Amino acid sequence: MEKIPKPVIRRLVVYYRCLERLKGEGKEYTSSKELARRLGIKACQIRKDLSYFGGFGKRGVGYKVDSLSERLKEILGIGQKWRAVVIGAGNLGKAIAGHKPLQQQGFEVVGMFDIDGRKIGKKFRELEIMHMNDLEKFVKDNNVRIAILCVPADSAQEAAEAAEKAGVEGILNFSARVIKVSIPVENVDFSASLKSLTFQIIKRKGSS
Repeated sequence: MEKIPKPVIRRLVVYYRCLERLKGEGKEYTSSKELARRLGIKACQIRKDLSYFGGFGKRGVGYKVDSLSERLKEILGIGQKWRAVVIGAGNLGKAIAGHKPLQQQGFEVVGMFDIDGRKIGKKFRELEIMHMNDLEKFVKDNNVRIAILCVPADSAQEAAEAAEKAGVEGILNFSARVIKVSIPVENVDFSASLKSLTFQIIKRKGSS
């Protein structure tokens, strides 16, 4: 399969959520035009995104909601159980580890790690905060596939390399630094998103 651009994957998540809502409304079929109207995305973009994964729907009939939803669920790995560790036991790390909707969506945080001796051995809810030296053994013993980085920017690269060496398959990076490893990385930068939002607000105000 050709390499799928990240924006396409992000839109697949949006399509899946919309299809689930349509299922809840009792809809049996939908179309790219209806999805476009509900989501504010061009119908041609939706068709192009779905074409990366084969043919869906029939001309004049549209997409069968159940079938397309299940296919996207399979593509996105929804329904599988994904075990994760949080690296960085500060406020953000604790907020993520304690976020119940994650578990409801199949993401289970099974461990927390830090290098601060004042935190090691303490508990957050049912999780004991462990030292990074124990990460590799823990990952292997507990079938951990994802590491969630909640560390300062100047520690991010080192933590990412440790996570990769430990055997995780992907990293969710909340630090404000681009990290370089050979496994998949998804960057979450709150400050960049806020700056983008303020730019849009100023631009909108200036054009009004």
